[in-house]
Amino acid sequence: MVSKAVLLLSIALVPASASAQQEGVLHKVDTNVFRPAHQPFSEDIVRRLKVPEGFEVSVFARDLGNARMMAVAEDGTVYVTRPNEKDVIALSEGASEPRVLVANLDGIHGIAIREGRIFLATIHDVIAADLKEDGTIGELATIIDDLPDGGQHGRRTLGFAPDGGLHINVGSSCDACFESTEEKAANLRLDIKDKTRTVFAHGLRNMLGFDWHPETDVMWGVDHGVDHLGDDLPGEELNKIEQGAHYGWPFCYGDRQPDWVSFTMPESTPKDEFCRTKTVGPALTFEAHASVINIRFYDADQFPADYRDDAFVTLRGSANRADPAGYKVVRVTFENGEPNGKEDFLTGFLSEDGKSEFGRLAGLAIAQDGSLLVSEDTNGVIYKITHQAGG
Repeated sequence: MVSKAVLLLSIALVPASASAQQEGVLHKVDTNVFRPAHQPFSEDIVRRLKVPEGFEVSVFARDLGNARMMAVAEDGTVYVTRPNEKDVIALSEGASEPRVLVANLDGIHGIAIREGRIFLATIHDVIAADLKEDGTIGELATIIDDLPDGGQHGRRTLGFAPDGGLHINVGSSCDACFESTEEKAANLRLDIKDKTRTVFAHGLRNMLGFDWHPETDVMWGVDHGVDHLGDDLPGEELNKIEQGAHYGWPFCYGDRQPDWVSFTMPESTPKDEFCRTKTVGPALTFEAHASVINIRFYDADQFPADYRDDAFVTLRGSANRADPAGYKVVRVTFENGEPNGKEDFLTGFLSEDGKSEFGRLAGLAIAQDGSLLVSEDTNGVIYKITHQAGG
């Protein structure tokens, strides 16, 4: 474990506001770096995994390498992006080997399917192709070729709104800084027909996961907090994403709290006032630095009725704290379209002493039979969670 103390001191010239009063104040933050030792896949891992009573965990596919984001076609084929392998594979349950559909895609990560077409995102590009009846894809066409450079958060994700707009996550290039374009640390919206692109929401450090509530059509997203505020701050966020809203980064964290450790300052408003009056706080938070990756609302019928319209969230696992957090899937319960709680759903990837991990979770998808698919990107396994009738 590595421990660091961050000491920041600046000199106030004109103490004219609460924001300025923070200048001249010593801010001390103790930060830690700890990564549990990785353990390879074994059948013992599957046996140690825990889900609520009535559910079962099995292996849908394994030995997949860097399996990240997933999308399921109408015929049940599961498409998976693999950034390290620079390709996209297709899986069918029971098939002995995955099929590589597209290769040599540097920075491949995001994936979405709509109306018989598959959409893929690399750092700078969004490309698309028709899905064929045999599960392969047609000729790729470029939709976008000028997304901003990557930096610290270069992995793009995709999702279609209920009205057909294509949303694209573009993360920040740094932990906390000023960006060179408003399209960074933002959620973008693309009109597929006329190719117009707008910034839908701002101040999102790295909102890899986003989805729409099945009943309200409201967009919800999970965002990564900054690294520099110590072991327990800030919590990873679940946000209700509204057009034109600002979610705080790089000036604020948590429930609109000013980040005095960051040297960034809003242009025309004191930082504390900006956070309080110009930003939207999270609806719910998870453990700090747990590395929230994906969110998926459950809109199928296999699980018990009280799971419908709830959300599942992957917490890939921490590195920036002494006591590891995450390494699990969490269920977020919703009532009347709003989150009202959270609980562990899939656990067992972290040893009891916290010194070893058996996988880091990434993508989520709902299979055609209503089961939940969870990708794990270090051992290259996709897990399938099913519910047994009467369980």
